[in-house]
Amino acid sequence: MTRTPVGEAAEGEPTAVEPAVDPALLRTLEAAGLPARGPYLSTHGWVSRAWVGEDDVVRLSDGRFRDAYRHEAAVVGLLEGSEVPHAPHIAHGDGPDGPWSVSERLPGRTLHAAWPKADRSARRALIESLGSALRALHQVPVPENLRPPWLADALAGEPWPAYHPPVVSAAPAQVEAARRRPDHDARLLADVAAWIQDRMGLFADDRPVLVHGDLHGSNVMIDQGRVTGLIDFAEASAQAADAELDTLLRWCARAEEFPPTPGGHGLERSTLAEVPRWLHAAYPELFQREHLRERLAVYDLTMELAIYAHHPEPGPRGTAQGRLTRMLRGRSHLDGVMSQLDGLVE
Repeated sequence: MTRTPVGEAAEGEPTAVEPAVDPALLRTLEAAGLPARGPYLSTHGWVSRAWVGEDDVVRLSDGRFRDAYRHEAAVVGLLEGSEVPHAPHIAHGDGPDGPWSVSERLPGRTLHAAWPKADRSARRALIESLGSALRALHQVPVPENLRPPWLADALAGEPWPAYHPPVVSAAPAQVEAARRRPDHDARLLADVAAWIQDRMGLFADDRPVLVHGDLHGSNVMIDQGRVTGLIDFAEASAQAADAELDTLLRWCARAEEFPPTPGGHGLERSTLAEVPRWLHAAYPELFQREHLRERLAVYDLTMELAIYAHHPEPGPRGTAQGRLTRMLRGRSHLDGVMSQLDGLVE
């Protein structure tokens, strides 16, 4: 969600060294009970500012996502004692500058920053390490109702840029929300509703696990050829494990839509072509769900449906409408990425 990177200088990562003199940073460090010493690297994410110190990372949100840091702290608490690589939580709260969070600094840089200069062998090793991290994540005990408060707001129809993990059970309600928009396409929504209804049975026996929900290059830290941490758990929820593939495969297929900062650049799409196959080799259980292709199509459609129903701007809604139309005709970004797995998954 926030896509705030942590690590050495690169596109979308901290670029300016400064002492801890920013008033907002000083107030946050004081609230967290931390000393204001040493240099901090300042950066901006999609909905937050961040300062990277020698031992800690300070983030300050614009408040757009209700209780996101509180939710993230709770999720990180679930990871204690597990084998999931992550940044330990230090403190969080609300202050005059907005919601804030402080965590320990992880070694290394983001996968996004390291990927362009890594050779094929190094890239495969990184994805294999990511597969191990995800397997560990999906084994963490999780409350069945775990869901970010801001996601509950989005599903209730709050007008905001509704990019969020797919929630299949909420899809019928999203159809009704879209129907309340004055510019909706009634025939399209009727077809969407019927398409969803025909596939709801595929999810009847789901067992919820802890799913990160926003896995892409900017939310994975790496060092010395391995993953040192998954970061930004603001979208984490209890879902079926294969829901994790929704963002991951979209990142592979539409990498240009995942720049680390507004105005930045995503990775070159062709460099991610082998990622699905490498991830399958490292974590085959993630791909072994019966009717996986159809389930992934449902995940993808529910996200586009949420955008069509709730996004406040006509441009993204129009894009979502076009993608919904193509999905009903059996075409989507999944066609390309899943071709990497022909013969390996259903």
